Amino acid sequence: MASRCELTGKGKQFGHNVSFSLRRTKRAFKPNLQKKTFTVDGKKVTMTLSTQAIRILKKKGLLAVGGK
Repeated sequence: MASRCELTGKGKQFGHNVSFSLRRTKRAFKPNLQKKTFTVDGKKVTMTLSTQAIRILKKKGLLAVGGK
């Protein structure tokens, strides 16, 4: 899968794992990306979207609620 959301551009962020002894090791926070297929002007378009972008599209009414 792609490492970026095609709508919002949300991608990997970097930070630290912090143990109980407060040692810090590098890690990556990856966005939850899903493949969604839309029909636009009768054509099927597949996009890689973050779950946040899917929620926004549902709220705006641009994505059918309840469908996969």
